[in-house]
Amino acid sequence: MNGAINQLVLSVLARAPQWVKQEMLAADPIVRACAEETLAAMISSALDVSETEGPGSEAA
Repeated sequence: MNGAINQLVLSVLARAPQWVKQEMLAADPIVRACAEETLAAMISSALDVSETEGPGSEAA
């Protein structure tokens, strides 16, 4: 994981909703899985946006 991706993931984690953070600690595996899927989608979306807005793209 390079530094840019690491910073991107950290920023997603920092702005994750409180319910996601709380449900990541849940004892119920179904609740925890839902929070994990939500967080994965947030990270995936942030990576997609960074690729389209990164250096060398038309948006940059």
